[in-house]
Amino acid sequence: MKKIAIGGLLLSLLMSLFLSACGKENSGTLTVYAGLYEDHAIKAIETFQKQTGIKVNYVRMSNGEILSRIRAERNSPKASIWFGGPADTFIQAKTEGLLEPYVSKNVEAIPQEYRDPEGYWTGIYVGSIAFVSNKTWLQEVGLQAPQSWQDLLKPEYRGMISMADPRSSGTAYTTLATLVQLFGEDQAFDYLRQLHQQNVIYTTSGSVPGRTVGMGEVGTAVMFSHDALKFYKEGFQNLIIGFPTEGTGYEIGAVGIIKGGPHQEEARQFVDWALTKQAQELGKQVGNYQQLTNRDAIAPEEAIPLEKLNVIPYDLDWAGQNRERLINKWTTEVLGVGKGKD
Repeated sequence: MKKIAIGGLLLSLLMSLFLSACGKENSGTLTVYAGLYEDHAIKAIETFQKQTGIKVNYVRMSNGEILSRIRAERNSPKASIWFGGPADTFIQAKTEGLLEPYVSKNVEAIPQEYRDPEGYWTGIYVGSIAFVSNKTWLQEVGLQAPQSWQDLLKPEYRGMISMADPRSSGTAYTTLATLVQLFGEDQAFDYLRQLHQQNVIYTTSGSVPGRTVGMGEVGTAVMFSHDALKFYKEGFQNLIIGFPTEGTGYEIGAVGIIKGGPHQEEARQFVDWALTKQAQELGKQVGNYQQLTNRDAIAPEEAIPLEKLNVIPYDLDWAGQNRERLINKWTTEVLGVGKGKD
């Protein structure tokens, strides 16, 4: 009887330890830094929580702000997932040792050109840089919608152009890297200095210029086409979306794991989930119109395929590796305020 009692006690103790360990593995809350639109991030996170039972908190920021936050927290990371925003910023984070490699079990559904071969980031959507103009304003000043990068240097555009600041915005850095790859660095910076003389209105976020164009506060914005489609669908139907004839660039929106962040197992589950067809198709349910990377995912009908545009052969690795240098050069040579903080 004594042996049976001791055996039962040991069994109970082992079961308690097992249940405690299981509870510990799924305890706490996974924190996500999201570069997606707020509505898209909320929809995705609510669905992930419902399907997995993993609790998630998120903070919405522009891509440059996310990188700055991860840098500041590198010795004690608060978040584990970076969800959305152009992959060139992820590449810079990779070179700085801020990301954790993870090759998902679902990665084969994503074409190789949309993912890092070592698993530091994986693409979840694609979107192109566009000119977005206010139709009413164009009619008032007697202009056609801009057809080329040079059109933005016309006197009529002075004080009526908006774009984001590349120090904070992934959209703006994609534009900067596009111009450098399209024209060469010297010519691109000469162009950017001339554009700056047009009294460009710079914003922190890449999507904000679309709303100001829709409201008629500025005439034209340089931004992602899918963001403009979102505003158009929300009621700003005086928006005209066009693309520069010389060529345009594009982003690969990505997801990755932050090095040293808490709840790494749950973070890997989030990446697995984000690469699925179902997860990628959630965006269109809340009015987001990117192309998708999962081969089986059905993109929104409104999304603009890269194949229909004159896109440059955008060198993503080069853009990521040169990001800090180009942003510092833009800050110094275009803004004229010295080396800025990313």
